[in-house]
Amino acid sequence: MGKQSTPQFSALNCIDLSNPDINQSVNLLKEACLDSGFFYVVNHGISQEFMDEVFAQSKKFFSLPHNEKMKTLRNEQHRGYTPVLDELLDPENQVHVGDYKEGYYIGVEKGEDDPQSKKPFYGPNNWPAPDVLPGWRETMEKFHLETLEVGKAVAKMIALALDLDANYFDRPEILGEPIAILRLLHYEGQVSDPSKGLYGAGAHTDFGLITLLATDDVPGLQICRDRDAKPQKWEDVAPLKGAFIVNLGDMLERWSNCVFKSTLHRVLGNGQGRYSIAYFLEPSLDCLVECLPTCKSDSNPPKYPPILCHDYMTQRYKDTHADLNIYKKQQA
Repeated sequence: MGKQSTPQFSALNCIDLSNPDINQSVNLLKEACLDSGFFYVVNHGISQEFMDEVFAQSKKFFSLPHNEKMKTLRNEQHRGYTPVLDELLDPENQVHVGDYKEGYYIGVEKGEDDPQSKKPFYGPNNWPAPDVLPGWRETMEKFHLETLEVGKAVAKMIALALDLDANYFDRPEILGEPIAILRLLHYEGQVSDPSKGLYGAGAHTDFGLITLLATDDVPGLQICRDRDAKPQKWEDVAPLKGAFIVNLGDMLERWSNCVFKSTLHRVLGNGQGRYSIAYFLEPSLDCLVECLPTCKSDSNPPKYPPILCHDYMTQRYKDTHADLNIYKKQQA
């Protein structure tokens, strides 16, 4: 086994949500959005004790026997368990081998009697049985709600950084009924080898508005500020206890007319098991994503046509996830 190189950690701006000087925070955030598209968020209001509990409960789920986890296999609404190799984020370099990670999707809970439950990305979650993991659902639902508030606070700062009203994104037609997806992730102790197309998570950009990532203390996340560079230069992002690592998604890049960048990132395994929790904040299904008024001019017209969030998200998930029919065949 080749010797693992010592990580060279990228210096990211740190946004303190408790800082009373909002202008200072917005300036730091704007600097990050124009540079790497990644930054830390601290003092966000979720206690360290509760963060630790969420990670402990995540480990309990991934420690279950495989057949127990498969009882919660993700459904057509993208709720539930995703086995190792289910997701293929970088087909050009992963050569028909998916990501060496397993995951579990949790969305906004909508009962089957709710009219919205039939729409893509909405509906009831695919929970483990309460006798298998007592209290698990309640912990995850609480964390989902609390992280949504953190995401909305960050979205307000992003709006100010784009010279918009602070509540621009927090309007009914945008974040009124968000596609807010919590994803528990477990990277098994695989050693990644880019030369062989083996990755914890292949190089990709995120689909939506912003992503908030909580991690354990095992490094692995890398970013590439210039995706078109030959060769690409990858920088490690250090874990920061209690913080969220926030990155911008493709939808925000599109909204901002490429003023703010959605940055390429990946995960390399170093032989240690690694746990992280990603929270993908996307706008409402019927939201029309079109160039923001402050990001276009006669000399800088919109680079993208308007698109419905529903159409955009559906295609991106279809492009990166295995066909569910393969699991039906395996279980037959």
